[in-house]
Amino acid sequence: MRHTLRLHGVTVGYSELEHAEPKLGRARGAFRPGLGYDLIQPVFRLYAAAVPRSGSPQDEAMLRRYHKSRDALALELQDADGRVVRTSAVHIADYTVEEGAQALEIEVLIKDDEYWERRAAGGDRSGSS
Repeated sequence: MRHTLRLHGVTVGYSELEHAEPKLGRARGAFRPGLGYDLIQPVFRLYAAAVPRSGSPQDEAMLRRYHKSRDALALELQDADGRVVRTSAVHIADYTVEEGAQALEIEVLIKDDEYWERRAAGGDRSGSS
């Protein structure tokens, strides 16, 4: 099921959220940037700089800056039917500089029981991980 991520009405990307964990209220998957992704990419690159995949120590000050900036974005997730899905956090792991254009993943914390019910009723079998 295609999901759209928006910033004040501007489409910033898409994901199938192919890995769902309803009991945890979490869904994740590959992220495909839209035309508006460049508006938010600097925020998610902060995370990559703060938490390098190389195993280097985390930069706690930069991580705090990332969380504050990410939360200020007020990103909106929509399901395939255009319904807004209530989220408590949206995180995009953007390691494109280090690993190439395909190194984009999204993780969403979803506190929307109706969403999980619709997803289960829709027969989404890709949701277990």
